[in-house]
Amino acid sequence: TTQRNGYRTREFTTRLGVLELHIPKLRDGTFSTELFKRYDRSEQAFQLAVMEMVVNGVSTRKVSAIVEQLCGRQVSKSTVSELCKGLSEDVNQFKNRPLGEYCYVITDALYVNVREDHKVVSKCLMIALGITPQGYREVIGFEANNGENKETWKSFFEGLKDRGLSGVKYVVSDDHGGLKKAVKEAFAGAMWQRCQAHFERNILSSVSDKHRIHLRQQLKDMFNAPSEEEA
Repeated sequence: TTQRNGYRTREFTTRLGVLELHIPKLRDGTFSTELFKRYDRSEQAFQLAVMEMVVNGVSTRKVSAIVEQLCGRQVSKSTVSELCKGLSEDVNQFKNRPLGEYCYVITDALYVNVREDHKVVSKCLMIALGITPQGYREVIGFEANNGENKETWKSFFEGLKDRGLSGVKYVVSDDHGGLKKAVKEAFAGAMWQRCQAHFERNILSSVSDKHRIHLRQQLKDMFNAPSEEEA
């Protein structure tokens, strides 16, 4: 048993604005509640909304401005960065999780701008999707490199196999020479198919605008044909 000895105020930022909380002070012990952690200054839903903006490419400076407009309170760039540190742990846990059997693997690379050593540089982001025997599609791996060649792709594939990737029967990718060689060595015995989207893009870039719409429809009809003869 104890007695209350006044209260202290605390500002608590929510999606609806800033609330002023009156936290009871006790003569013996401390007051705690399940509504928020002892040192939290903002609700979890608000923190997740800030993280979601960063994930979708909004800069920390713009996040600060948006929060000030919505909540009437300024949040510094450092606070936004601090909130998002937890994202790295979640991403690493997802990226390094154990894998299993995936019959089909679809892989490609994106070139994205990233901040590195206080400057923005272009990086090659290798991505692999896996399709399970039950037909579910999952992101099974991703890795950033300075470029794509046979060595970087093979290292990427070997990393997936070290995590337990097995049962690959079919690999789909673009026509990149180094990527095709890496697939051949890393997944010996598996079939390789050129990605239809990349194939269509390459074909359409070789014809004039007036033929492009008609040719695109013909390609779709060919890919969706019920038989090889009709295609």
